[in-house]
Order: sequence, then structure tokens, then C-alpha cells
Amino acid sequence: QVMLVESGGGLVQAGGSLRLSCAASGRTFRVYAMGWFRQAPGKERDVVGTISWSGGNIYYADSVKGRFSISRDNAKNTVYLQMNSLKSEDTAIYYCAGARAVVAGPMKEDYDYWGQGTQVTVSS
Repeated sequence: QVMLVESGGGLVQAGGSLRLSCAASGRTFRVYAMGWFRQAPGKERDVVGTISWSGGNIYYADSVKGRFSISRDNAKNTVYLQMNSLKSEDTAIYYCAGARAVVAGPMKEDYDYWGQGTQVTVSS
């Protein structure tokens, strides 16, 4: 089994920053590419960004380009999402996802493992 646990969510004012972390445990050798997704109330779960096993391939949704940054520390089995210049529309539950492939795309179906999510609320 692979377990993904997100942390770092919370309440922040618009324009502020948060850093989310996702720690993988268990059979982590099965997880390579990682992604961050988010789901706002009444909406679909959408991709925020993805990162390949090497970190050489990174994808961002247009809505977060220039504001969010994904990174990873494979020695710590941890992926990060740095969120700057937060807007009220960034309010959502943020999920970490892992794929059994070294590179994965922006679709939910590309991922095999999911965390329980962490709430991010941006007040205007």
C-alpha cells in the first residue's frame, strides 16, 4: 500500500502564501510522478500541477501559472506546492496524487494513489 498525506492547508488572506506538503509512505517505490489537484464546492476535481519523478517535467494549470510552484525531495518522499499571491478562487480542498509512471499527465485517471486532502481557504 501507498499512503499520501497532505499538510500545510489553512486560512490565509488574499495575496498571501501557503506551502503544502505531501508525504508518501508505504510502498513508495510504486509511486513516481506526482500531482496536485483541487476541488472547490460543487465543482470537479481539477489539476493544479504535476511533476515527473526526476522533476524535469513540470506542468501547471493556466490558472496558477506564475503563482504556484511544485517541487519534490525524493530522499524525503515528499512533494511540495508553494502557493503565492493567493486569490479567493483558489479556495478548495487540495489533493496530492501519485502515479505508477515516471511521467504522468494532468488527468485524474493518470493517477493511482490519492491523499485525503487539505483545505485551503483564501479570504478576500
